[in-house]
Amino acid sequence: MEFTVGGQLEVRITPADVGKRVSVRRTCQQDPHGPKFTDTVGVLTSWDNGVLSITTKSGESVRIAESTLVAGKTVPTAPARRRGPAASFEELAPVCARAWQPVESEPLGDWRLRAARGFTRRANSVLPLGDPGMPLDEALRRVREWYGARDLPAYIQTSTGAEGTQEWLCAELEQRGWRREVTAQVRIAAAAPIADLDVDVSRVRLSRDLDEAWLSRYQRMETPGPHVLEVLRAGPSVWFASVPGDTEGAAPAAIGRCVVDGRWAGFMAVEVDPAHRRRGLATAVMAALARKALDEGASAAWLQVETDNEGAQALYEGMGFVVHHLYHHFRPA
Repeated sequence: MEFTVGGQLEVRITPADVGKRVSVRRTCQQDPHGPKFTDTVGVLTSWDNGVLSITTKSGESVRIAESTLVAGKTVPTAPARRRGPAASFEELAPVCARAWQPVESEPLGDWRLRAARGFTRRANSVLPLGDPGMPLDEALRRVREWYGARDLPAYIQTSTGAEGTQEWLCAELEQRGWRREVTAQVRIAAAAPIADLDVDVSRVRLSRDLDEAWLSRYQRMETPGPHVLEVLRAGPSVWFASVPGDTEGAAPAAIGRCVVDGRWAGFMAVEVDPAHRRRGLATAVMAALARKALDEGASAAWLQVETDNEGAQALYEGMGFVVHHLYHHFRPA
């Protein structure tokens, strides 16, 4: 990381750069051998009373005393990606939202209030793509009232790590006592290599609808109600995959869900019976779904995986999926 100009360190950022992506170096401690430094890269979300707040790609808000700065500069908002299809946050975020459609929704300016009786935060959170049309504190009050009327916790889904994401909103929520409960990666890849994976898909059954057998393997809800079925069935073009168990009447050995939306194919609900893991069933399910998505004109793929699910991340990296951005669910403390 290079900060020098003519051999000298320079702080080349000011409060006027709030909202821009910056890279700063600051002193963090002193020892007999000289000062120690640390670097931070992220969006400068505030600079007040001698303190900078920088929200990093991971969504973490870092507060830095102005007096500790030794160097700083603005940097490009979106580093070039070497792999994966070209995709902007503005294109991808609505695609991901349409794959988890709520039972009911209501606009709040450019924000969207979404509810599905508590099934999956993605369908029970605010999607803040744009301006709420009112001061933020008033918008947050309306959010709490709307979810409170439905006996649901108030969640806001924000994103970080790509051009056009919501680092500023994350920082504002944290300042108002909202806390992150979940962080997940949105990963993207080309669809054709997934469809071309050298794996046996002969046992994978594809259907336009889910049945009791598919639900018996789905682990997100113990007793799925009508609202769960409504969310799972909704989407531009939905496919369900299952691999039969070893005995008649047994729960499927593996399942998956795919939502095709224009050039995008979203993969979700890929679950494998623990007794059948490490046999390539998850890969087979995704390959079969990818082939169907290609038939419908998709060329790019996406999925969401929580940051602490290292096993799934390794699987998807092997298929060519790379991180596009992160999303977070904030809730009032």
